[in-house]
Amino acid sequence: MRTLKTEEELKNLIASDDWMMHILSTVETLQLQDCWVCAGVIRSKVWDYLHVKEERTPIADIDVIYFDKENLAEEAEKQYEHELRKLSPNEPWSVKNQARMHVLNGSNPYKSAIDGISHFPEIPTAIGVKLSDGILEIAAPYGIHLLGAGIVEPTPFYLENKDNYAIYRQRIQQKQWHLSWSELKINLQ
Repeated sequence: MRTLKTEEELKNLIASDDWMMHILSTVETLQLQDCWVCAGVIRSKVWDYLHVKEERTPIADIDVIYFDKENLAEEAEKQYEHELRKLSPNEPWSVKNQARMHVLNGSNPYKSAIDGISHFPEIPTAIGVKLSDGILEIAAPYGIHLLGAGIVEPTPFYLENKDNYAIYRQRIQQKQWHLSWSELKINLQ
């Protein structure tokens, strides 16, 4: 299995993918505050690379997050999804304002979109990418080491609490990632 060790390698991998760059440039047109494409779309790209896959593994959705304390209405998220569908209609857009997502996770209010990312269940999922004036930026609160090595572990928020850890374990069972990426090392403690 290949590895991916640095953020620069990750940026190069993404920059070489026309589809991903289209996704990022489409999201950039919305000009949302503290906005990132995150989670599965990036994780799957990296895992496909690690496993030397020629074809992109299908994804359930394209997670777009932003942070806006001034407008917490779920309707705003739906409007942004609608705008993205108009720009790129064949993509499974999912937009969430991290200023309200702490309620679903039972945590303290997030301070930023990156703080929201740090509360995602798995470390390799806790990653964001954005295009800002043609420059790729990475948000990786726990670094990219585990993602780039094909190792799955819970984030601290999911590791520190047994109820949250049960959610992590349930996600691992539901996602069945090992069926698409056979060389992953999934840690269940």
